[in-house]
Amino acid sequence: MAQQETEQLNRILNGAALSRAVCTIAELGVADLVQSGKPQPIEYLAKASKTHEPSLYRILRFLASHGLFRETENRHFDHTPLSAALRTDAPGSFRAGAQMFHHIFAGWDGLHHSIQTGEPGFNKVFGAPIFDYIQAHPEMGPIFDAGMTSFNCHETTAMLDAYDFTGINVLADIGGGNGSLISAVLTRYPNMKGILYDLGHVGERAKEKLRAAGLAERCTVIEGSFFESIPAGADAYLFRHIIHDWTDEQCTRILGHCRKAIPANGKLLIVDCVVPPGNTSCPSKDMDMIMLTFPGGQERTEAQFRSLLKASGFELKTITPTTTMIHVVEARPA
Repeated sequence: MAQQETEQLNRILNGAALSRAVCTIAELGVADLVQSGKPQPIEYLAKASKTHEPSLYRILRFLASHGLFRETENRHFDHTPLSAALRTDAPGSFRAGAQMFHHIFAGWDGLHHSIQTGEPGFNKVFGAPIFDYIQAHPEMGPIFDAGMTSFNCHETTAMLDAYDFTGINVLADIGGGNGSLISAVLTRYPNMKGILYDLGHVGERAKEKLRAAGLAERCTVIEGSFFESIPAGADAYLFRHIIHDWTDEQCTRILGHCRKAIPANGKLLIVDCVVPPGNTSCPSKDMDMIMLTFPGGQERTEAQFRSLLKASGFELKTITPTTTMIHVVEARPA
């Protein structure tokens, strides 16, 4: 094997250290200790973050070699655009997303189990499915909500800019989490009303979000499981990053409930990645590894969406790309 391939494979293997280092730095809040243009000495950063100075220096030097932070003279560190995005007060801060993975990072140890069995590796490592684990650990709820908002914040604007929701009077956000998505849609479309449907422990957090946004009177929060039923009363049903969490069999069950609730002229909107063909590197294929290992779902190709929708009583109508990795897959009752 040539030296070039050996060195490239070595760097790929060390990618685990890179992702873990980003999660650790985010959890410790190191990025908050630096203001862009004002490099800080490693002594201060270690003391303020309560870390071992020589080790912190080595991690920051490592991150700087990948474009996160920039080492200046005398072991001082300044921000780059990537590290600045880890500040808590950064617009669209990614800190919460990295913190979320800090708490569940061990789930990656289950990837080998996933490949061997097709089961979520997270379950083997943590002893429970990821959403059950979060529900059983109340402290994880706010971390998960903030993390998902961090991951999805740019997607929401991109979705609203790409897809026209005009004509939808009542939009149901199924599995709507803390209400960030439905809040953004209702704000963009002031004549629209909303329904947010999610489990009880999630619904309480959503109500707080809607009250804070002044949208509580325009959006009804209904508690329940989409594995058991989906409420009627909307003319469009939105699933953002829900369908990709589950197997085809589970999705057919979920969408089957939606088929019973949706009116004949209603719209089904699935907001997920659509995996392109070929060998090109793309975020949707990266995300598919998370789906395989953590919840046990998958990102799907256009053909897989068509097949899934047909099995659930729907017909795929359009796929609208956005400036992010997500697409809006629109389907109608068949």
